[in-house]
Amino acid sequence: MSAPQVIGVVGAGTMGSGIAQLAAQSGARTLLFDPVQGVAAAGAERARAGIAKLVEKGVLRGDAAELGAHLEVAGALAELAPCELVIEAAPERLELKHELFGALSEIAPDAVLASNTSSIPITAIARGAADPSRVVGLHFFNPAPLMQLVEVIAGLQSSEEALAVARAAGEAMGRRPIDATDGPGFLVNRCNRPFGLEALRLLQERIADVETIDAVVRAAGFRMGPFELQDLVGIDVGFEISKSFHALSFGEPRWRPSPRSAQMVDAGRLGRKTGQGWYTYNDGEPHRPQDPEAPEPGLPDEVDGPILISGFLPIADELRALADEAGFAVADEADGDVPWLILECGPPDDDAAPLQGAPRALLCAEGALQALDQGGAAAGFHALPPVGMVELTRTPATAEEAARRTELFFGALGLPTVWVADAPGLVLGRIIAQVVNECAFAVGEGVGSAADVDAGMKLGMNYPSGPLEWADEIGLDHIVMILDGLREEYGEERYRTAPLLRRITEFHEHEHFEHDHGEP
Repeated sequence: MSAPQVIGVVGAGTMGSGIAQLAAQSGARTLLFDPVQGVAAAGAERARAGIAKLVEKGVLRGDAAELGAHLEVAGALAELAPCELVIEAAPERLELKHELFGALSEIAPDAVLASNTSSIPITAIARGAADPSRVVGLHFFNPAPLMQLVEVIAGLQSSEEALAVARAAGEAMGRRPIDATDGPGFLVNRCNRPFGLEALRLLQERIADVETIDAVVRAAGFRMGPFELQDLVGIDVGFEISKSFHALSFGEPRWRPSPRSAQMVDAGRLGRKTGQGWYTYNDGEPHRPQDPEAPEPGLPDEVDGPILISGFLPIADELRALADEAGFAVADEADGDVPWLILECGPPDDDAAPLQGAPRALLCAEGALQALDQGGAAAGFHALPPVGMVELTRTPATAEEAARRTELFFGALGLPTVWVADAPGLVLGRIIAQVVNECAFAVGEGVGSAADVDAGMKLGMNYPSGPLEWADEIGLDHIVMILDGLREEYGEERYRTAPLLRRITEFHEHEHFEHDHGEP
């Protein structure tokens, strides 16, 4: 399918002018319309300035004036008659979109009509068109000229021909198209829901404070923690999206809005735009503390025995390698020498005797420390490979020496540590397990492929790696342990494991999620 040569854009705000810039850059004749006097002209100027800036930086090849000349201002909607593709970037009101698509159906009856909506179902929008088969979603991410992703969304009646035109246009604009079927949040925004919602739940339960949760997430390679991101987007905007998800799903527990968000909105603390959200924003002053620096690795003088690291999960292998590199004598089973510290990474073999004789630290994956070591003296920890920051926890029964040695051990590996309250998966494990779980639900329901999930989350949400690629590295057993531990502890459907994830893990049908489930 060749890319359309004449593209119309309706709505010349930030997104509309950005999309028009991409269309003009692709070489297509681009007609930009906005019903408000002067808005289309201003949007076209922004787009041309954006083209010139990219050319000046060497990001975009070509002559800025020639590329900018592809962009024209349409004085009336009727001037979009020659368009092969019209992309609507109007305000998020269904009745307005119905009116536009009805008019465009008469003006350009052979054009593919695409909506850039991020929240309204494409199937609902298509009802306003004369031919719903020619209506698709073409969801760009903000800012459109910089973000490399576009979602191509199939409504219930979207034709393959219309979807192919949308994909070809996205590719010609230099974007990476990913396919999604219609539903709440489409693919990327849906899969990212737990990133903020689970952080809010952790805060509500006082597992950790805002600064700690964000620091743990940043240490895993994210540019921003979930609360920084909420402040940037607008807490009120995020809350409205949460309510929309919950309503469109008819009450899916995984998507239940947080009362903490409602409280912040009621207080008028909406984030950066009001100067106060989860953080306080004063000009010239940092809004958060600096992240801790990693300590220098090295064997402590007091260590007088081996480190015993048990377990089959990938995190156990990574910790063994790091400990060996730091100079520790590492064992994976008791061999007669009294260990200086025992780390238990996952459930022991059914026939194995409990490890004893030294301070112990337990991986809090399949349950909280309190549940895993009832009345015992062990400390708890959790981390995901590749390890950025190690989270530590304790109960009232935890021995001081177990807590001290556990913290000292991870510091000797060159890893920063932080103490948090007890829970399955602690902070990062809980957030990432829920993200992976949502991705597995989406793939299992045919909303998108595993490959498109990973591409979408990296390009659209700036994830350090695709969630399903990361799940392969973490180990699917580890992810399911956390989910089952949360389900056991809370008894909530919110933490039920996606059927596809359960099947892969329990029946070992495939070694990896990403490699074997590239298509739904």
